[in-house]
Amino acid sequence: MGGVTAANLAPILLVLGDEELLATRAVTEAVAKARSIDPDVDVREYQAGALVVGEIAEMLSPSLFGGRRVLVLRAGQDARKDLVAALLAYAKNPDPDVQLVVLHLGAAKGKAFADGLKAAGATVVPAAKLKGPSAHRDRVAFVRDEIRRAGGKCTDDAAEALIAAVGNDLRELAAACSQLMADTDGRIGADTVARYYRGRVEVTGFTVADAAMVGDVPGALEALRWALHVGVDPVPIADAIADGVRTVARVAAAGRGDPYQLASTLGMPAWKIRSAQQRARGWTPEGLVRAMRAAAECNAAVKGGSDDRAYALERAVFSVAAARQGGAR
Repeated sequence: MGGVTAANLAPILLVLGDEELLATRAVTEAVAKARSIDPDVDVREYQAGALVVGEIAEMLSPSLFGGRRVLVLRAGQDARKDLVAALLAYAKNPDPDVQLVVLHLGAAKGKAFADGLKAAGATVVPAAKLKGPSAHRDRVAFVRDEIRRAGGKCTDDAAEALIAAVGNDLRELAAACSQLMADTDGRIGADTVARYYRGRVEVTGFTVADAAMVGDVPGALEALRWALHVGVDPVPIADAIADGVRTVARVAAAGRGDPYQLASTLGMPAWKIRSAQQRARGWTPEGLVRAMRAAAECNAAVKGGSDDRAYALERAVFSVAAARQGGAR
């Protein structure tokens, strides 16, 4: 965050696109920059479709007490006409102590709002899903940028190899980049990727955890054995299983609400909440308690130097699936 000053914070930030990982990061980075200037910055989030003009007017007006504010407006394409009109009028003369961050899917719905913000001088952060003729090139750039952000260096050949091994999902690519940076000196070449991903690796700890959480024991075991066979470290697999159980438990406890409305409450992105809501079907609170105990035992064995870490992971898969089946009866 070195060199960030109030003068170079964009007063209006338009995060445009439907790739939730990129949109979430844009918001996180905007808030982090504001906090680097003012640790006590007031951050508030709103759902555009549920917001009326009066609710946001106070936050947009100059404060008697000073201090920076960041307003995050999610699902901007759902904003009603009166709110759009008020925000576009504000955008022509924004308060220097307020940063308005608008997330917009970028499709036809609500296009006039996005176009109006651009015309008013909003800084646009692209967050569209990578598709079309340039998608592969964009993924290569994404991988290289991930490594660079973490303080490393990555060749185009290494990025190509990683995409071939892990697949096109940005979440999986980001996780793979993080793992490579944790386990190497940060200089990532094609040979580095080849050592970690012998053959075509189509599974990660997320794959194992997701299958176990829906009771697919054969699928989870197949994914686990293949991951271990090609050299995926047992520790992130154990972490993924624990995270999978913990996420479903938190989302299940929050009820069947709208993922976007639950996002700020639970402190996790909407795509993760939506996925967890699907996996939560068939679980009871008692079953989740048993699954959390099994995941904790697995973590202790894998990270505590167990003689057979593969067995500890397999046992966790059986135990988590059994907890779900037991809870469903």
